[in-house]
Amino acid sequence: MKKKVKGYFSMSRIKTVYLNYQEIIDYILFGLLTTAVNIGAFFLFDTVLGISYLIANAISIIAAILFAFFTNKKYVFKYRSTTVKAAFKAFYLFVGLRLISGVFDMLSMWILVDFMGMGTNLSKILTQFIIVSLNYIFSKLYIFKRKE
Repeated sequence: MKKKVKGYFSMSRIKTVYLNYQEIIDYILFGLLTTAVNIGAFFLFDTVLGISYLIANAISIIAAILFAFFTNKKYVFKYRSTTVKAAFKAFYLFVGLRLISGVFDMLSMWILVDFMGMGTNLSKILTQFIIVSLNYIFSKLYIFKRKE
């Protein structure tokens, strides 16, 4: 008779790890999707359509902000607004803080492209590493914080 041995990557172990780190794992997953929306929109407007890279970047930031708000609210932080006022406040804070990171994104792109001579697509990808970290901190501490 063969004895079943639970492997290091058994389903129960994976489920336990997921449940223990669900918010971070979900943030990473939806952060990757948001980053893909951001970079994809940038590539479309900058490289495919030939729009100025700063305008393309602004459009991609707006698309990513809208995508991220709904996915972060519903799937990552599982935030439920109790009133319309609370929902508007969460949206206002989210957009406001994401615009702060968006300004950093725009400045980084400008510096990397115009002053350092880097390509627009590479600059966009490099900038996203810092943006994702900033956005997680903003979302966790200020926007979708849980009431104790």
